[in-house]
Amino acid sequence: MEARSAQEIWEAALGELQIQVTKANYSTWLEKTVGLSHQGNEFVIGVPNTFVAEYLDQNQRSLIEKTLIGLTHPAIKVVFRVSPRQETGTTRQTTRHPCCNSNYTFDSFVVSNSNRLAYAAALSVAENPGRSYNPLFIYGGVGLGKTHLLHAIYHMAQDNNINTLYVSAEQFTNEFITAIREQTTGEFRSKYRTVDMLLIDDIHFITGKEQTEESFFHTFNELHNANRQIVLTSDRSPKSMPRLGDRLCSRFEWGLIADIQPPDFDTRLAILKAKAEQEGEKVALDVLEFIAHRIQQNIRELEGCLHRAIAYAKLFKAILTPELAAQAIGDIAIKGGETAPVTPNLVMETVANSFQLTLSDLRSRKRDRLTSLARQVAMYLIKQTNNYSLAQIGLELGNRDHATVIHACQKIANDINNDPSLRRKILDIQQGIYLKQRSESYR
Repeated sequence: MEARSAQEIWEAALGELQIQVTKANYSTWLEKTVGLSHQGNEFVIGVPNTFVAEYLDQNQRSLIEKTLIGLTHPAIKVVFRVSPRQETGTTRQTTRHPCCNSNYTFDSFVVSNSNRLAYAAALSVAENPGRSYNPLFIYGGVGLGKTHLLHAIYHMAQDNNINTLYVSAEQFTNEFITAIREQTTGEFRSKYRTVDMLLIDDIHFITGKEQTEESFFHTFNELHNANRQIVLTSDRSPKSMPRLGDRLCSRFEWGLIADIQPPDFDTRLAILKAKAEQEGEKVALDVLEFIAHRIQQNIRELEGCLHRAIAYAKLFKAILTPELAAQAIGDIAIKGGETAPVTPNLVMETVANSFQLTLSDLRSRKRDRLTSLARQVAMYLIKQTNNYSLAQIGLELGNRDHATVIHACQKIANDINNDPSLRRKILDIQQGIYLKQRSESYR
């Protein structure tokens, strides 16, 4: 363990945590932390201030220790310690808003056909608030970039000295409840109804909460009547919120409704390239292609897996290859309990389909070039995706001996570095494996 610094271990842990917690929680509580030291059973995490230390200790200790156990040893105990250099840096970066990520700007947003309308509309309201689309309602699935656009609007508004308020719908609700309890509704109204621009993330959170909806209805009316810009995000369109009152639903549709769809492969690849460049990392194209094939619906998970793979390679001082990335990402899937296991049978079925063969062909004694190659690919991929021994792999493929399996794995590992068409075929097979794996998980 001496060869692995605390920061290297913590970087790998952050890659996993980034996927397990919400984007807001990660950027607020974890993004600015560092690994300070690791001695014996104690792992010290540097945090920006005592507020963050107390929050992590009370709310995230169990998750963090569970994550570190997989990277260190079962008896690990976490200590949160304020790091002076972190405190200075964080204060400088969060003077605007503690929950707004400084990396989420219009320049860092990857535009494609799946999000072009939402991007253009967000940029328009940031440049001309209250004059174009009011309200702007952006909706789409989890991790597709809605919060990124909201933060980008906020940063541009701040640069233009526009009085802007950014909150989540949950925060709006909590503040409203507190205002009623403490009889400070006047201050609450003043806070929300005197701004030039109001940005609310996850507005669907208020649906079904009658008093909160009523309060937001009046807030909306007052701002809109004064031509103050309102931007809302949600995981669904207004008409798809069955518990949303008709009055609010109607007002949400007054302006522009823009949806964001899951990105296509080229867009996912562009996002990964941009993320790697942002982190100052040189990542091979085949690694980026593998991750882009593996993660298809969630940009946050896409970026998190890249972060995890990079940190994993650093942690084990290894070259980042598609195979290593598969191990890093597969580790997350197993710990998260979200996906079915990749069985040898699943691998062999996918390989057989790709080569237009049958399972019987792979297990048979046929030695023609196509069947032999398919069999070797199956051995290689089984070895990469689970902990089967060489003898077990040989048994699955027609009772071959371990020397045959070793030869197959070494041959394919060498060939994919020199044969782009074979590398592409194996990436496509891996994509097929994980699509089937995800399908099995939802049954």
